[in-house]
Amino acid sequence: MAFVIGEACIDYTDRSCMEECPVDCIYEGDRKLYINPNECIDCGACELACPVEAITVDRKAAPEFKEDNKRFFLDILPTRTEPVGNPGGAAKIDAIGVDTPMVAAY
Repeated sequence: MAFVIGEACIDYTDRSCMEECPVDCIYEGDRKLYINPNECIDCGACELACPVEAITVDRKAAPEFKEDNKRFFLDILPTRTEPVGNPGGAAKIDAIGVDTPMVAAY
């Protein structure tokens, strides 16, 4: 089980969750943040820190956001030459600066 960031985060990237994440698994797109499901340790610190309650466990997340979150790490995003993948922490690669097509179209 991992956590997923939903619709409430779009255009409201507060980053409180990033500050609380002990494993640095929250990555910054352009309009939204994304949790890497392979790096998340399921501690829930991000969920408690989110001021807009955009974060939930994946089994309770809206299916379209659960799948979109996976696509952020597996697909080649616009303007990128390779998938984000599992870099081992967001600080290693800084802000991605681009979103999945679903979030970009919101």
